[in-house]
Amino acid sequence: MDYSVLIPFLPRRTEQVLPYAALVEWTGARRLWQGQSLLMEPFQTFSAVAGAGFRVPTGLGVTLMPLRHPFEAAHLVKSLAMATGESVLAGFGPGGKTFQQSLLGAPYRSQLGAVREYLTIVRELLGGGIVEVKGDFYSCHAQMGPVMSPEVQLGLGVLRPGMARLAGEVADAAITWLTPAAYLDGVVRPALREGADSAGRAEPKVTAMVPVALERPGRDVSDFVLSSNSGHMVAPHYIDMLGKAGIDYSTMDPKSAGRLMADAGAFIHGDLDSVVKQLDEYRIAGVDEIVLNLTGVANLYGPKAAMEDLKKILTAVGADRRETRA
Repeated sequence: MDYSVLIPFLPRRTEQVLPYAALVEWTGARRLWQGQSLLMEPFQTFSAVAGAGFRVPTGLGVTLMPLRHPFEAAHLVKSLAMATGESVLAGFGPGGKTFQQSLLGAPYRSQLGAVREYLTIVRELLGGGIVEVKGDFYSCHAQMGPVMSPEVQLGLGVLRPGMARLAGEVADAAITWLTPAAYLDGVVRPALREGADSAGRAEPKVTAMVPVALERPGRDVSDFVLSSNSGHMVAPHYIDMLGKAGIDYSTMDPKSAGRLMADAGAFIHGDLDSVVKQLDEYRIAGVDEIVLNLTGVANLYGPKAAMEDLKKILTAVGADRRETRA
């Protein structure tokens, strides 16, 4: 199982990201990840970091479909691979229905239908052929043309079984967020296999974005959970997913809800040995890549504290040496 690093804040300047790119460059961390940002666009951030001398594999987890046509998405992904000279795992997702309405005028009539069309167009464009797709949500009659570049893989943001089955059919990776290891093993991976079998293709790999914080005196785990995921915890699709994972905090106050998230495995917390054991549960569940998410630590104690925790965890799991990178 690979370990990767999520930039634990929304960058405002390229130089803020350089220490995290250096961490990936100099250790066995597999990839540097960023989620969608409405400050500095991740494609530009990673390209600027490469221009500053840190050319590392990158991951987008996930960029939101309503922001751009699939042709522009394919163009940006290919450009990023060419600019960095390293592989890219580009994850896409539809975003919440409110976000869709804000940009498109109405939510997608079918979330899965829109995602299928989007990813199909992006994949065919990246393949270099002529794309002739007239869909219910996206159409494209164009060609990007073949060009040499490092490997590009396409992922889908996956929370629930329907999207997992679709990822099994059309994606190279399922990218998850806040999903406990037991839920991945019992719900997500069976749905991935089902989708892959129906399409006659190999099961996609699983990349899990895992929020984590090391236990220290005076730190309350609920503060970390709420600082990094309070917005997710009130979103309907996350509430539904967490409910399917057996985590129901609907009658709890925020602090209690945060502690439940940690107790139920949606947020990893404890001393270093405990954190390593909890992370290993994801390997047992069949996860191929863990993206260490120290957003809660960065929000409460700053990027330097997040970096220190990252270094300790990477060392503890044996990913502190560059030669371990896959």
